[in-house]
Amino acid sequence: MRWQGRQGSSNVDDRRKGTAGKVVGGIGIGGIIIVIIGLLLGQNPLEVLNMVQSNQPAQSAPGNTQQTQANDEMGQFVSVVLKETENVWNDVFIKQLGRKYQDPTLVLFTQSDRSACGYASAATGPFYCPADQQVYIDLSFYQLLRDRFKAPGDFAMAYVIAHEVGHHVQNLLGITGQVDAQRRRLSEAQYNELSVRLELQADFLAGVWAHYMQNENILEAGDIEEAMRAAQAIGDDKLQMESQGYVVPDSFTHGTSEQRMRWFNKGFKTGDISQGDTFSASAL
Repeated sequence: MRWQGRQGSSNVDDRRKGTAGKVVGGIGIGGIIIVIIGLLLGQNPLEVLNMVQSNQPAQSAPGNTQQTQANDEMGQFVSVVLKETENVWNDVFIKQLGRKYQDPTLVLFTQSDRSACGYASAATGPFYCPADQQVYIDLSFYQLLRDRFKAPGDFAMAYVIAHEVGHHVQNLLGITGQVDAQRRRLSEAQYNELSVRLELQADFLAGVWAHYMQNENILEAGDIEEAMRAAQAIGDDKLQMESQGYVVPDSFTHGTSEQRMRWFNKGFKTGDISQGDTFSASAL
């Protein structure tokens, strides 16, 4: 991705200095295991993490925690990617939806932070909070993506950011609220299916963004392949098979590797937001 020298976003809240060193209710190894178990059972990781942390005292981060400088290369990269999402979605909203787009804020934090949806933690990975319209990212996730999930490359991380911004698009369109309203009316398996459709649509929207990045001649050879590897690496079936040796489709909350790659690719090929109605699709 040709990102160096491009303008960054002014909507980045860098909390990695000062308060970024604070850890509110550090969860430790046991807490991380509980969060992982919750993920495998299809539970909301933020709800699990809040439950764990509410029963632990607040503590400070170790004194040797390395603070990342606000102007480091990865911080600059994330800022540029966010700016490019702003450019695309402002344009798409006007041309395809006839309405104005509202930029989200992206929060950079280290180890742990607070969001309107609960605690933000490196253990939960990047996420979007609709309550405060902010994307939360601990940049250590890039190393996890590269080393643990074997999905290296700057555009793999760009895909992750674009996916979370896709959730912001869904929130602005009222889709997130409609799905949340169904939580108490449906069984766990039924709600998980809605969650999968929501996540696959966010993958599609990330693909729409990539479509316009290609038009702007920002993409380099291999970038889309990097995004596809990342989508493949974090499919529910692949993660469950690696962690427990078998899959439980009713517990899927994000979609299979094949589904995630296919919906991203559909968005990339069409660039048409109207083609991403995963909720009406008879087959995902």
